Amino acid sequence: MAVSVLLLAVPVSNARDKSDVVKKGYNLGPLPAIAYDADKGVQIGAVLQLFNYGDGSEYPAYNSKAYVEYSYFTKGSHLIQLRYDNRTLIPGIRWSSTVRASIDKARDFYGFNGYASSFDINLPSAFYRCRRNDVLVKSDFLGVILPHFRWEAGIFFNYFGIKDIDIDNLNRGKAEEKQFHGDRTLYSIYRDAGILGVNEAGGGYAGGIRAGLEYDTRDKEGAPSRGIWAEGHVSAALPGLSSVQHYRYSLTFRHYVPIVSDDVLTFAYRLNYEGTFGKNAPYYSLSYMTAMGERCDFEGMGGYQTVRGIMRSRVVGLDMATYNAEFRWRFYRFNLWKQNFALAFNLFSDGTMVTRNVDLSALPQSADVRDTRTGDITTVQLKSDRTADRPHITFGAGLRLIMNENFIIAAEYGMPVSRLLKNSPIRNQDGTGAFYFNVGYLF
Repeated sequence: MAVSVLLLAVPVSNARDKSDVVKKGYNLGPLPAIAYDADKGVQIGAVLQLFNYGDGSEYPAYNSKAYVEYSYFTKGSHLIQLRYDNRTLIPGIRWSSTVRASIDKARDFYGFNGYASSFDINLPSAFYRCRRNDVLVKSDFLGVILPHFRWEAGIFFNYFGIKDIDIDNLNRGKAEEKQFHGDRTLYSIYRDAGILGVNEAGGGYAGGIRAGLEYDTRDKEGAPSRGIWAEGHVSAALPGLSSVQHYRYSLTFRHYVPIVSDDVLTFAYRLNYEGTFGKNAPYYSLSYMTAMGERCDFEGMGGYQTVRGIMRSRVVGLDMATYNAEFRWRFYRFNLWKQNFALAFNLFSDGTMVTRNVDLSALPQSADVRDTRTGDITTVQLKSDRTADRPHITFGAGLRLIMNENFIIAAEYGMPVSRLLKNSPIRNQDGTGAFYFNVGYLF
């Protein structure tokens, strides 16, 4: 089971309860970030958010927000993130920018095409890891075309440096039975088989432009109770700015349906499709649900940002379809310290699948991994008997503390359905579940 603590901020619009305390001026929100990962060690970090509500006339909407995050992992990984969102600096334009840098000494790598690639839960987790340093930069602009209808335009530049793991570092502090001493990892097998092209195996860079359209009728942004939020955009990684020229697109439809009015009970769902034009896209660009505006690109499919309960990046392909559906119940509201609070409970189901495969014809069915200490050979199955993916479904529940509509602390647990299928070939192919601490609703 994985445990994660991630702290994200969620913006708000101009709908509020009549009993709310109206916030004005600047509001500072520092928070700790603490987690544990067997491969990365203990995460120790902090998040600082600064909101500017101006004269309060648009509360709970803010005029601007600054977000700073830094996390250090005791086995050497780092995460730095800077985000800025401004609604008033440019008249009629919302401007959002993000800079995110990470040094990840244990990045997940489970192969491609979902269930078409085998996962062995009995192998040490380090076999499914690689080292990856990356820097992601983007700046987006959103402007009004008609009421509820907006254009989106932005620029992006991403850098990825990828190599095999430092085995001694990952083994440090682990029990003997959980250590990995193999001479190969899944990443190195894919690299040596030529599945990862020469221009992408060690990483690369991708820079270019994004453009799209958005339709938004939500009553508020942070925790909507009614409305539709739909958008579509194209990302073009251009020659001269990218190691591999490629083009991708993202289509997302979100719907918020009030079951009991006044934010008491809401049914919300999100449908997403991430696709590739042609067959030419580096693998490090495939494992993202791209986003425009205030939100960062979401790494997946799998994990707290995309499909809760399955392993991060378990499902990677040229095209991927994803859904999220949940009931959101606010069961208690109160005012404290001149802040507006609510407690909420949610039940959810998430799912995803690869709809167009990466070509794995050059990958062998299995590979031998030799223990460098004992010389023992373990034969690892790389491909399953499936040539096409099938839905990866999860379910779970969570609790949320909502403060001033724009800051939402969440605790959730998700479990893959495949864990419960005792006699199925996909049993435990998505892991055994995950517990998350984060901030905000998923969508």
